[in-house]
Amino acid sequence: MVDLYRVLLVVLMLGVVAKTGQSLRFDLQSGHTKCIAEDMKSNSMTVGKYSTVNPDEGHPLPQSHKLTVRVTSAYGNSYHHSDHVESGQFSFQAVEEGNYMACFWAADHKPQTTITVDFEWKTGVAAKDWTNVAKKGSVEVMELELKQLHETVKSIHDEMFYLREREQEMQNLNKATNSRMAWLSFLSLVVCLSVAGLQLWHLKTFFQKKKLV
Repeated sequence: MVDLYRVLLVVLMLGVVAKTGQSLRFDLQSGHTKCIAEDMKSNSMTVGKYSTVNPDEGHPLPQSHKLTVRVTSAYGNSYHHSDHVESGQFSFQAVEEGNYMACFWAADHKPQTTITVDFEWKTGVAAKDWTNVAKKGSVEVMELELKQLHETVKSIHDEMFYLREREQEMQNLNKATNSRMAWLSFLSLVVCLSVAGLQLWHLKTFFQKKKLV
């Protein structure tokens, strides 16, 4: 019963880990760019691989189906760049936190062509090659699952602190915005009262000159 519970817990936690990676297929028109963003924490590991789908299997890939790929951080620092390739991969440890962008660009071609791209991007625990860990450590299945579980719990723990920090930043931003709006409302009220006072003074002066009051 304990082993069954442990296995179910591992499966559940690995299901959470699966959300830390994304695998997708998309179409890209020649002469256009498509970017995909991934929110990452600092010091987190990430791996990605991409490939162009050959529209005519059994034949060489057309030159019109080559890609230019670049991965950059939220501050514009480049972590990967490949020019005129049909496939490739990247891996690095994030130094800065924020949205990392993977941009795919296809050269302009006449007539316009549609390129299908397979892209897989993993971060955090999902980016670790557990198969090699098992081979290198010669560990048993249950021990490997426990290692994965430990890494998963650590990742979730770090993610909770990261979200808490982001929440605190948003709260500080909301407080600052509310404070500025309060000052702006007060300033607007002062301006309106000043304009109203000047209008009353002007009307009173006008009527006095016309000897109407």
